[in-house]
Amino acid sequence: MASYKKLLFAFIAFITLNNQSQGQETLDKIIAVVGKNRIILQSDMELQLLQMKEQKLTVTDSIKCSILQQMILQKMFAEQADRDSLVVSDEEVENKLENRIRYFVNMYGSKEKLEEVLGKTTYQLKDENRDLIKEQMMAERMQSKVMGNITVTPSEVRAFFNQIPKDSLPFFPATVELGQIIIAPYTSKELDQYAKEKLSGIRNQIVNEGKSFETLAGIYSDDPGSRDNGGELTINRTEFDPAFVTAAYKLKEGEISPLVKSNFGYHIIQMIKRQGELAKVRHILVKIDHSSSDYKKSIAKLDSVRAELISGKIKFEEAVGKYTTDESSKQTGGMLTNQRDNSIQIEIAQLDPSIALIVDSLSMGSFSQPHNFTTPMGEVSCRIVYLKNRTQPHKANLKDDYSKIQQVALEQKKGRKLSQWMNEKMSDFYLKVSEEYANCEEIKKIKQ
Repeated sequence: MASYKKLLFAFIAFITLNNQSQGQETLDKIIAVVGKNRIILQSDMELQLLQMKEQKLTVTDSIKCSILQQMILQKMFAEQADRDSLVVSDEEVENKLENRIRYFVNMYGSKEKLEEVLGKTTYQLKDENRDLIKEQMMAERMQSKVMGNITVTPSEVRAFFNQIPKDSLPFFPATVELGQIIIAPYTSKELDQYAKEKLSGIRNQIVNEGKSFETLAGIYSDDPGSRDNGGELTINRTEFDPAFVTAAYKLKEGEISPLVKSNFGYHIIQMIKRQGELAKVRHILVKIDHSSSDYKKSIAKLDSVRAELISGKIKFEEAVGKYTTDESSKQTGGMLTNQRDNSIQIEIAQLDPSIALIVDSLSMGSFSQPHNFTTPMGEVSCRIVYLKNRTQPHKANLKDDYSKIQQVALEQKKGRKLSQWMNEKMSDFYLKVSEEYANCEEIKKIKQ
C-alpha cells in the first residue's frame, strides 16, 4: 500500500480529529497527565510509532519510553510557559495555522483537494487545532528561553573532539547524494477497463452474494502487504495515497466503498473502526497490468528529459517538479533520503544493490540511462538516477566533518542544560503515568 512518508511529521501533529464531532466512538485512553490538565493520549503515542514503522525502524519498549519522555517534556515546557506568563498572541497562532494550511494546500495543489482528503474545511481545521498549536508554540517559546542561547565555540568543538579516544573516533563510510526522476508506465484503456471489471465482480460477490471480504482479499488482492491478513491495514490521513484516504474516511464502520482508483490500481475498502487519527480498514487491490509498450513510452519520455538535463535546458529540481509522477519523490525534490535521519547523505552500503550498480557507473553530476526498476511497494516503474555528490570513507576529523562534530557537541551541551532544568523544576510538577509505562527508566529519572 502506498505510503506518503514525506508529508512532514508536523502535519500529523497538526491534524487532530475530534472524534465526537465525527460521531465516532472514543477508543483512546490517557497514558500521562502533566501539571493541571495537560494529557497525553495513547493515539499520540501510536502516531509516533507509526512514523517509525514506516521508516523501517525497530520499535522497542525502551523507544516507547523515550518517546513518552519527550512528550512529557513538551507538556512541562508548555506548563512552565504558563507559569512564567510567556505570551503567544492569538495573531501569532492564526499566522501559524495559516502558514501550515498554506503549505499543505500547495502540496496538494488546491484548498479543495486538501479539504477533500481530510474530510474537513480549512475553517474546521483551524478551530479543532487552535489550542494544540498554541500549546506547541508555548512549549517552543519556553524551550527557547531555557536552551535557545546555547552555542558551542570552536574551542569547545575542538575540546569535545579531542576528548574522544583516538581509537574510538567514528569511521564515516562512503556516502552518496542521489536524485531520481520517476515516470510511471502509461496505462492502456483496455487494461484499465479489465481491472475495473474484475474488481466490480469481486465487490458484487461481497455486497450481493454475502461472501467474506477477508476471504476474497486473500484470494484476489494484489497487495502482498495485507493480502495474507484479510486485506487489513492501519492508516491515517497523511501517510497513504490521497485518493485511498479520501474514500476510506468517508465510510462508516462496516461500510464498503465503491471502486477507488489510486496510484496503485483499483481498490474496494471496508472501514473496520476508527481510533483518533488512526483507522483500521480492509481493502482489496486489483493492479492495472501494463504492456511492454506502456513502459517503452515512459522510457522514451525519460530519454528526452535526460537530454534536457544534460544540455542544461532544465535544472534537476525543475525537472522533478515538471515530470516526475511519484508524489512522495516530489516532496524531497527528487532526492533519496536516509531513513535514519532524513538527510540526503546515504551510505553506499545501505543502497539497494540495483541502484548501487548504477551509481558505480556514474560520475558526480551525471545522469543514468532511463531504466525500469522495482519500487519499495513492489511496483515496476521507470526512472533516471542523478548522482549529485559522493564522499570517500574516512575516520572522523575536524577538517572534513566539522559541522557533524559541532552538532554532536552542541546537542551534548543542550542535553546537560535540559537535565539541569528538569532536575530543578520536576518537583514543582504533578505527573501521573499509566501503569504500562511506570517502570520506564526514562520516566523514573523525570520523577526523581
